[in-house]
Amino acid sequence: MKKFRPYTPSRRKMTVVNYGVLSKSRPVKSMTIAIKRHAGRNSFGRVTTRHQGGGVKRLYRQVDFAQNKYDIPGKIEALEYDPYRSAFIMRVVYVDGDRRYHVAYNNARVGDTVVTSKQASLKEGNRLPLGKIPVGYLIHNVEIKPGRGGKIIRSAGSSAQILAHDGQYAHLKMPSGEVRKMPLGGLATVGQVSNQEYSLTVVGKAGRKRLMGIRPTVRGTAMNPVDHKYGGGEGRQPRGTKRPKDIWGNVVGGVKTRSKKKWSNALIVKRRVGKRSK
Repeated sequence: MKKFRPYTPSRRKMTVVNYGVLSKSRPVKSMTIAIKRHAGRNSFGRVTTRHQGGGVKRLYRQVDFAQNKYDIPGKIEALEYDPYRSAFIMRVVYVDGDRRYHVAYNNARVGDTVVTSKQASLKEGNRLPLGKIPVGYLIHNVEIKPGRGGKIIRSAGSSAQILAHDGQYAHLKMPSGEVRKMPLGGLATVGQVSNQEYSLTVVGKAGRKRLMGIRPTVRGTAMNPVDHKYGGGEGRQPRGTKRPKDIWGNVVGGVKTRSKKKWSNALIVKRRVGKRSK
């Protein structure tokens, strides 16, 4: 992590990820697109997600999460920053000349070779079916359904561990502690996602939040009675309600929101340990 001298109050605690490992090259224009930002509004222009707006302009990098070029080795051409995700990305050029962006794995270096193959070695960055990866290995960018591309374990520093192979499924221990079954035919990349220090970032000042596109959050107790369940009163007042509620009166905190009919419920072997159950 990069720290700063406290020449202003906001700089005293601010920390930034060390980007010295990244390449100096600019993103490939043909692999980027501009995405219009809607700042939490729906098609009618109404705010559906609060506290969003502003932020610096960003180009979206088209990342290949499937990595389905079988048995064709690729060489890491550059390591780049991606403003749309917490992890770093790597630009891979294949033997046939094709270039693609992949989520970078930890310890990735320019010049390293990666490959997607059923016979690939168990080297960091290589992509194999779950059935070919032994128990105990750390993996990321895992396919929930074979052939549909990696959907989970893609954020900075995250990884899942293979606990067992059982029938048609592999048991994975997720970053949350949950144990879940995944089909053995689904692809996964060996190793941990890059940028492990991301979780240690200290924003430091409100202006940096605005550059990130995050607008201020006002406490309910600071509002008027007409605006929030906790508003009003002289000085500081207790909550006055049995359970915490949001601005619309819905109970929040400790309430299970997962659908009982969700298709993946049958794949959960062990639920994650919540804060209340510790």
